[in-house]
Amino acid sequence: MNEFQKIKDFEDIIGQEESKKQLKSALMTSRHVILVGPPGVGKTTLAKNVAKIMKKGKFVRIQGSPDLNVEDLIGDIDPIKALEYGPTSLEAFNPGKIFKADKGVLFFDELNRCPEKLQNSLLQSLEEKKVTIGNYDVDFNADFIFIGSMNPDDFAGTEKLSEVLLDRFDIVYMTYPETLEIEKQIVKSKGIKLDVKFPDELLTRAILFIRILRENKDLERVPSVRASIGLYERSQSNALLNNAKEVSFDDIKEAIISVLAHRIRLKPSVKYLTSLNKFIEKELNEFLDKKQDPNQTDSGDLR
Repeated sequence: MNEFQKIKDFEDIIGQEESKKQLKSALMTSRHVILVGPPGVGKTTLAKNVAKIMKKGKFVRIQGSPDLNVEDLIGDIDPIKALEYGPTSLEAFNPGKIFKADKGVLFFDELNRCPEKLQNSLLQSLEEKKVTIGNYDVDFNADFIFIGSMNPDDFAGTEKLSEVLLDRFDIVYMTYPETLEIEKQIVKSKGIKLDVKFPDELLTRAILFIRILRENKDLERVPSVRASIGLYERSQSNALLNNAKEVSFDDIKEAIISVLAHRIRLKPSVKYLTSLNKFIEKELNEFLDKKQDPNQTDSGDLR
């Protein structure tokens, strides 16, 4: 039986049930996969979970960057060894990262931040599970499961993937946590817990505010789950610095600009009318005035 068929869940990821099902389905037939979604939704964690499930569990990560070159991926010639053994000898060749992932998982984070030339250097290994190197007379084994991750195309610094490369993959889409309760679970499990009480209702409303921002029509870039985790941690820190045993609304308010301002982006039509700080303050005040409730039934207040 396929090792992925036997698992009930990807235990390191909370929520994302549809994405996990799609990934499991693809892996059962050794399909290569690209995880597409905004930052902070668990793409890297999900890829690591795949390596853990595999019997050998080998996990090699490549960080996508415009500066990454083909030699980083495939390998290059060691000039000193080339003088000793000859320029086309196997001993002179330093294997790149894709060979280190043989019989394991190659995780290519932010694949669409790499230039097209580098993307195309993956084609042979994805198709044939081997790579032919320059003047060498042998093919090098590169038999791995490829899991790539991508931010959506509208993120800064991204390149379009070539059609011939995309044709080698299945796409699994990930999104922000499905419900507020799931996001609370993520925040509590991933965030640092300090020696201070964080009232559950207060945490619920703090995360609700971030989730409402994700629906804001004036935002071009919305806050990630890392913003929720950051607000959770910083609110606790502020409470301790204020010599309190329990997080208060003021502790959250003190942290909110520092945590959120650099994680959101106003649309061009809005950013010339107001600053990020004023925008966040305005949205928070409106949130409090409306007495927003997670279930739209309670009339409680974040305060």
